[in-house]
Amino acid sequence: MEIGIDSFAASPNNSVNGSKSLRQLIERIELADQAGLSYFGIGEHHRKDFLDSAPSMILASAAARTKNIRLGSAVTVLSASDPVRVFQNYATLDLLSNGRAEIVAGRGSFTDAFPLFGFNLNDYNDLFEEKLNLLLEIRDNEVVNWVGKFRPALMNQSIYPRPQQKKMPIWVGVGGTPSSFERAGKLGLPLMVAIIGGETHRFRPLVDLYKEAGRKAGFDESELKVGMHSVGYIGKTRQEAVSSFYPSYKEMFDKIGRERGFPPVSRAGFDAQNGLTGALLVGEPSEIVDKILRHSEALGGIDRITLQMDAISNHETLMKSIELIGAEIAPKLNGKN
Repeated sequence: MEIGIDSFAASPNNSVNGSKSLRQLIERIELADQAGLSYFGIGEHHRKDFLDSAPSMILASAAARTKNIRLGSAVTVLSASDPVRVFQNYATLDLLSNGRAEIVAGRGSFTDAFPLFGFNLNDYNDLFEEKLNLLLEIRDNEVVNWVGKFRPALMNQSIYPRPQQKKMPIWVGVGGTPSSFERAGKLGLPLMVAIIGGETHRFRPLVDLYKEAGRKAGFDESELKVGMHSVGYIGKTRQEAVSSFYPSYKEMFDKIGRERGFPPVSRAGFDAQNGLTGALLVGEPSEIVDKILRHSEALGGIDRITLQMDAISNHETLMKSIELIGAEIAPKLNGKN
């Protein structure tokens, strides 16, 4: 099983300026590469709290300072993007990184991009489906002939550059919508499941739906990869991890909750989410290894786990956590699913 990190380039406490924050993020990606992690993903948001509105640029900077780690999105908000430009950006990243680029395409958990780029939220699902199909058409064909509803047609158009990888990986990032799981299966695309709350085993029927749709569409089981994205943080001890993470986690999710009408985060709720079957991965290395393996078993086997640690804003603290993941978690997950 691969392990990686996803970041939204967040600075929730505004403790450092944007330039310094991005430089530190690149340092963390570089360390993740040196520590033997498999993947580093950058999200896409268009709001004040995050610096990831142009994720491919951040990843391109990281490509120049890394050698092995795969670099990609977490997620690309494809519904509000032009698939041609998305492909060109990540094909360029693939060339710069010597074949290490990936795309995780999704609709995003925030809707800021829709009014910003002039799209109608009523077209939420249709936009994503059409643009995903176009992105796949571009990846698989150098010359494209395509007609859709939301974008001008492409007739006999050649799209460059082409990536170094013969078939650059495109994952589908999903939440809890059954049709999204089924769509990914029908297309035979790897699945990245964002489980940021609740109990992981409750997503098993959706993963089964994905695999059944893939099998019916003629795809081999080996092609139907499953990844899991979860909020987490690794410390030397469980007490250290929880005491370091909880205050900033509460601050971040309380702010999001106020926007969406959710109640404030409670310590009891946090502890429940961080229990044996809860989605949170906050603790010391050995217990997190055990919990990741339980998550994998609950979902029928996963190929990749990515941790979202952005609630912690202290760069040195995050660097130590990445070192722990590389030294004490990644080796124990290698070869397991």
